[in-house]
Amino acid sequence: MIRPFGLDEALFIVFAIQWTLALSAIAFAGGAVGGLIIALLRVSQARLPRYLALGYVRLFQGTPLLMQLFLVYFGLNIFGAGINPWLAASLALTLHASAFLGEIWRGCIQAVPSGQSEASWALGLGYVDRMKSVVLPQAAKIAVAPTVGFLVQLIKGTSLASIIGFVELTRAGQIINNATFVPFKVFGLVAILYFVICWPLSLLARWMERRFAVATQR
Repeated sequence: MIRPFGLDEALFIVFAIQWTLALSAIAFAGGAVGGLIIALLRVSQARLPRYLALGYVRLFQGTPLLMQLFLVYFGLNIFGAGINPWLAASLALTLHASAFLGEIWRGCIQAVPSGQSEASWALGLGYVDRMKSVVLPQAAKIAVAPTVGFLVQLIKGTSLASIIGFVELTRAGQIINNATFVPFKVFGLVAILYFVICWPLSLLARWMERRFAVATQR
C-alpha cells in the first residue's frame, strides 16, 4: 500500500545520517591507521615492503569500490565466515581508505625537502627518530587539505553500502521511496542531507589549501 510522504518518513531519512557518519568515522579511523602503514612502506628503502605496498595500492585504486564491497560481503560468506552488512561495509571501506590515504600521505612525505632528511642523518638521528621528529610533522601539514578532501569522497562513498543492505542515508531513502513512490522528494532530501554534511568539509579543505599555499610563500 502506498502511503504519503510526511514528517515521519522525512525523519526516518534524517535519522539515518547517524549511520552514514558512524560508517564514515570507522572507515576513516581504520583507513588512517592502515594508510600510515602503507605510506611508510611505500617510502621504505627495502624493496619487498615497498613493492607489496605498491601492489596493495594498485589493487584498491584499480577496482571499483562497489566490487570491493561485493567481494568482502559475498566472498566471506561463501567461505563460511558469516558477516553482516555493517561489518562488511566497515571492512571494505577501511581497506579502500587505507590504499587512498596511504598514497596521499606517501606523496606528502616525499614532498618534504630531501635536505631535511639529510640534515637529520648528519645529526645522527635513526630512521624512527627522523620520521617521528623531522619528516612526519612537516608532511602532516601538507596532508591536511587532501586528507579532508578524501574524507568528503569517503562520506559520499558510504552510499554504496546500501547495495549490500546496510541501512545508511541512501538505503533509508530507498526504503521510503519504495513505500511512498515519490522519488523526487525522497532523493531530493537525501541529496540535501549529503550536501549539508559534505559542503562544510569541502570549504574547510579549500581554506586549508589556501592557508598552506600562503605559508609556503613566506
